[in-house]
Amino acid sequence: MRSFNTAGPVNPTDHYLIAPLSRIDLDEVLGLVRDKKYFVLHAPRQTGKTSALLALAEVLNQRGYGCVYVTVETARTARDDVQRAMRVVLAALAEAADIALDDRFLAEAWAGILTTFGPDMALITSLRRWSFASPQPLVLLIDEIDTLVGDSLLSVLQQLRAGYPHRPERFPHSVVLCGMRDVRDYRMGAAGSPFNIAAASLRLGDFSRDETLALLGQHTAETGQAFAPEALEAVWTQTRGQPWLVNALAHGTCFKNPALRQDRTRTVTADDVAAAREDLIVNRVTHLDYLADKLREDRVRRVIEPMLSGTDRHAFTDRDVGYARDLGLVARDAPLRVANPIYAEALPRELAWVAQETLDLSPPRYVRADGSLDAELLMQEFQGFFRRHAEHWRNRFAYEEAWPQLLLQAYLQRVVNGGGRIEREYALGSGRVDLLIVWPLADRVQEFVVECKVVRARDGLERVVDRGVEQTAAYVDRCAAEAGHLIVIDRRENRSWEEKVFHLRRRATQPRRDGGAVPVDVWGM
Repeated sequence: MRSFNTAGPVNPTDHYLIAPLSRIDLDEVLGLVRDKKYFVLHAPRQTGKTSALLALAEVLNQRGYGCVYVTVETARTARDDVQRAMRVVLAALAEAADIALDDRFLAEAWAGILTTFGPDMALITSLRRWSFASPQPLVLLIDEIDTLVGDSLLSVLQQLRAGYPHRPERFPHSVVLCGMRDVRDYRMGAAGSPFNIAAASLRLGDFSRDETLALLGQHTAETGQAFAPEALEAVWTQTRGQPWLVNALAHGTCFKNPALRQDRTRTVTADDVAAAREDLIVNRVTHLDYLADKLREDRVRRVIEPMLSGTDRHAFTDRDVGYARDLGLVARDAPLRVANPIYAEALPRELAWVAQETLDLSPPRYVRADGSLDAELLMQEFQGFFRRHAEHWRNRFAYEEAWPQLLLQAYLQRVVNGGGRIEREYALGSGRVDLLIVWPLADRVQEFVVECKVVRARDGLERVVDRGVEQTAAYVDRCAAEAGHLIVIDRRENRSWEEKVFHLRRRATQPRRDGGAVPVDVWGM
């Protein structure tokens, strides 16, 4: 029986899959190869790049090319040691050529060439001689190119550029570089890009909605296990088609849930998908852990922090945004926002993890005897907690501008763990962070909107409150929640706690869809 793939290239025998070459413009790629072009294929980690390259290599070899797929990731640790990196790259190329083409030219020649010509000429000389000796036009698909760094990357790219004019008789007919980054990021200071011969930079996209549903449909076709319409929509909505997330969420739902694994007649529900989603996030799986690690980089922080803090002020550049998009962290279309709800949930949890794990919030007075959540008491207790502990926590978050929002989310996450969940919405320039507390009961589900806004020196408190009440009420109406709470954090200097702490109830000027006015509790702190 096949399963959802969460590690390595897809295998049609073992995995449900979307045909790798259906996800690229194959006519365009074949045209570039035919025209002897060198180009870049890039996409975030675990998107399907390797599967696409392996499938492309098979097609090209069927069309009369001598196509070799090679990964250079084993040269990662060489860093600026060009001699060491070149040994790894040439050895990997030789091994790949032997396996794919039964061609041992490089295997017998590369070591002597490296010794004679040195690392800065070994690649170009090896490729010249190999191309001249090959009965077929050579095409190289070089994967994980951006695992090379510093002088090692520079040397490889410069030697490819230097040999480019001699193709195809004395240099590879076509070369495809594959990695996470776009070609614009292959830059070396003022010298610009050492790979300015690239004719195109192609991106492997995420699954479309139809592809996501088709992948899930393969499981139904093979096992008979159906997905409820709400479950199908949940997988698409939560992942937005990110290939690894789609597979991991589906695998967690269908193969890790004992009830669903043991009884294929049982229909997959939206609650099953939600449980698998939470499991992915809580267990900090490798894919999410890798992205979380990237949050420590300044160019990522400059993009993500303004979103988390709800401000429209930022200091990032277009290259910072491009890098975050190449990582897959940020959506490729406007507005600037985190790429999908699972990432949007995982990133603030990672940044607030220490706070969440160390907060002692017992006893839970905000849970009533019937198991329902007293959201007003919860907000009241957070207000008191924030007043007592804000100074202690403000310097413990890596994202200094977003620490109040992160502390709020850590507090609420600690509250709902095991009893409910939080759904988050935030985007650059939105001016707020929207949170939806979902608290299931036996006979119904409670939903409360919590919105967080910050008052800064240039703002007026009344203006922030007025706008926040309208925004909170609109979100309450959209979610059909039972109540809305607006938290207003005053970050203006020289304000006493007596001035900052207040509680009032306001009604939005715009009526909700049922005609009633939406009440919003406003909590100042």
